Amino acid sequence: MLTVISPAKTLDYETPTKIDLHTIPDFLDQSGLLIEELRQLAPQDLSELMGISDKLGALNYDRYQAWRPRFTPANAKPAALAFKGDVYAGLEAETFKVNDFKFAQKHLRILSGLYGLLRPLDLMQPYRLEMGTQLANSRGGNLYAFWGDIIADALNRQLKSVKGNTLINLASNEYFKAVNTQHLDAEVVAPVFKDKKGDTYKVISFFAKKARGMMSAYIVKNRITDPKQLKKFKQGGYRYNAGLSSKTQWVFTRDSSD
Repeated sequence: MLTVISPAKTLDYETPTKIDLHTIPDFLDQSGLLIEELRQLAPQDLSELMGISDKLGALNYDRYQAWRPRFTPANAKPAALAFKGDVYAGLEAETFKVNDFKFAQKHLRILSGLYGLLRPLDLMQPYRLEMGTQLANSRGGNLYAFWGDIIADALNRQLKSVKGNTLINLASNEYFKAVNTQHLDAEVVAPVFKDKKGDTYKVISFFAKKARGMMSAYIVKNRITDPKQLKKFKQGGYRYNAGLSSKTQWVFTRDSSD
């Protein structure tokens, strides 16, 4: 069993990393090709491309210019500790022990517009490049065309390495579209988190994102390799709702966020 999650826009490169373990991303050669494309764009072009402020456009222009293919703890940080956002507030990777990280390295993956697929301890230089960005490149007009089958092929190899045939999709739609499921040798299960609003249950983005992180942490800390064990998840007040679930979409509901 493998689990995939999305990255985050917000990054933290100020907080010191308390773990000495780190690895190098698998697709730095591909990342380098994207960096070369991005370096051709002026700050205002980046702002327009990604729909961000001039300040953020200038920040990311500087990041792309400073990006180097040699990753060290001096210029990079483990991905699970560098990303900050709702999913990572739920994941709380900063609380992981060494054995948690070792399990996560085998069973948890982070989808990324620039890096393709990251393990939690993969060093990552700061960037912003959302998967849905319409960045023209040598393979097409966007990042989905750029990554093609690369991510699905990598997931297939990693599923074989853990002797699994199920992919738990805790990523957003934008990011999971980068996984060519027609090329994936696995059953995909997508947990969905809904909160009660009036007489019905609805997905509330902030709560759902944090719940995806909480379920990822639950998988890691409980060493879960059997997908059926996820139905026992009860973090944050969520419970598996069989009546709203299907074979491939498992719905978890809660009546109150208090």
